[in-house]
Amino acid sequence: MPKTMIEFKNVTFRYNAQAEPTLKNINLQINEGEKVLVVGPSGSGKSTLGNLINGIIPENFRGDLSGEIYIDGKDAKDMSIFDTSLKVGTLLQNSNDQFVGLTVAEDIAFGMENDCFDNPTMRAKVNQWSNKLSINNLLKQAPNNLSGGQKQRTGLAGLLVDDSPILLLDEPLAALDPMAGHESIQLLQDLHNELKNTIVIIEHRLEESLTQDIDKIVLMDDGEIVGIYHPAELLKKNILNKYGIREPLYIEALKKMGVSLNTLNEIDSVEKVNGPEVADRIKKVSANVKPISNYNDSDDILSIKKLSFSYGKKEIFDNLNVDIQKGDMVSLVGKNGVGKTTLSKLIVGFLTPNAGEIKFNGESLLNKSIKERADDIGYIMQDPDKMISKVMIYDEVALGLKLRHYPKAQIKAKVNHALKICNLYPFRNWPISALSYGQKKRLTIASMLVLSPKLLILDEPTAGQDYYHYTEIMNFLRKLNHEQALTMIFITHDMHLMAEYSTRTLVIGDHNILRDNTPAKVLDDEQLLAKANLRRTSLSILAKRFNVKYNDFSNYLIGKERDNQYEQ
Repeated sequence: MPKTMIEFKNVTFRYNAQAEPTLKNINLQINEGEKVLVVGPSGSGKSTLGNLINGIIPENFRGDLSGEIYIDGKDAKDMSIFDTSLKVGTLLQNSNDQFVGLTVAEDIAFGMENDCFDNPTMRAKVNQWSNKLSINNLLKQAPNNLSGGQKQRTGLAGLLVDDSPILLLDEPLAALDPMAGHESIQLLQDLHNELKNTIVIIEHRLEESLTQDIDKIVLMDDGEIVGIYHPAELLKKNILNKYGIREPLYIEALKKMGVSLNTLNEIDSVEKVNGPEVADRIKKVSANVKPISNYNDSDDILSIKKLSFSYGKKEIFDNLNVDIQKGDMVSLVGKNGVGKTTLSKLIVGFLTPNAGEIKFNGESLLNKSIKERADDIGYIMQDPDKMISKVMIYDEVALGLKLRHYPKAQIKAKVNHALKICNLYPFRNWPISALSYGQKKRLTIASMLVLSPKLLILDEPTAGQDYYHYTEIMNFLRKLNHEQALTMIFITHDMHLMAEYSTRTLVIGDHNILRDNTPAKVLDDEQLLAKANLRRTSLSILAKRFNVKYNDFSNYLIGKERDNQYEQ
């Protein structure tokens, strides 16, 4: 009989700041060596469940807790957070929250230092895991200066050196580029195969998580466990969208073509899925595709010429040139650390270029202050905590309007409208500390939307978002673009966001732009994808398997999706 590593018996938890429980009557058993995926919409209680496993609740977050929790056979009530840390290694959703070292190497070694490892052992383990995670060239850098993906890999390395029997990962893919995310999931699989440890992954990105073996999926909603399923069983139930989880793209595609999920074999693998209708339907829709036009002949709203920038001796851009037209929806993609966020900071004035020119509507931005630029350009950062300065949700969204001396009645109307758009209106009088990471992302978007910018730059807008809120926000942004010609730049690792919502894709490489083209053309270039640490989507894999042109197959599906959205 397998050993039970994590057990919840009738567990209910309510935070002190809330009137209703966040978790309700949770019963869950995870056995030794299992790899378990926990999914659910934002606010469903996934992170709270994780914090009860690793002891952060009730150590750091107080509230009413009832029921029984056992970690490796021990009652959690009798374990200190130090005791729990010896059993459970945790990668937090926000990597900044767990950095303690002045350099990457020190941070990775921190746990071993506390356990009194000798220097040769610490150096060997730091080198082992930094090489495996491709951060060996960052060991002397400060963790807070890294890109989001590099921070995640640093946190993961610090977790792996401790050899904990249980690994808990809260949104481990949120800030990783597609290739790094794939490698991270592959690494977890290799680790699982080698060490047979117990792994619990809390993640929105279901499709990427299913590229490797998952023993069972725990589906949560509104603080309760809806069910515990094998991946294939859950996919055939056709209930994911109902609970705010995006189905794998190939499943969405097959459904749009009228294929019954119950007729499919090996549904949990895009490399193997098949059925009696699949080949004929794919070939039929690809042969009758309507071309999608993304051409935009509007005037330039943003023009960057001969731009050069470096951090000290580290050159980021050299003679970069690009023009963005009014009404464009541009995806900015590329591997972690290549300079996507840096380019945004140069545009909004957080950084100053070494050489070159940046113009907005024909006027130079280089002599304008950050505040002056902010009147026209909204910037939503990757880490929402870096943008938040107020305690209460309403006050945060109202701040920019108050600083611009808007009348109170107008502030209230604008703030409430933005909160409704971002599905935060019911929480308008809540403290920001009670929000999940995904809800904080929506809060920062609301704070920018109230200012009516002409250009909106969004750094990873869908990170931490469930499918419902992802779709709601992106469709709203598209509506703004469609009706008001609001220009947008998305810094993203989400290839489907790029394909579905962008009119144009800029692929950033070392020092310059590798490609400026339509999303479909970018996704169809395997050499370019490899060079930029991007990956083919499951639509591309499906098209290749059944020998149809990816552009035709993709354009049919995206066109159909856009038609449905414009009709709504």
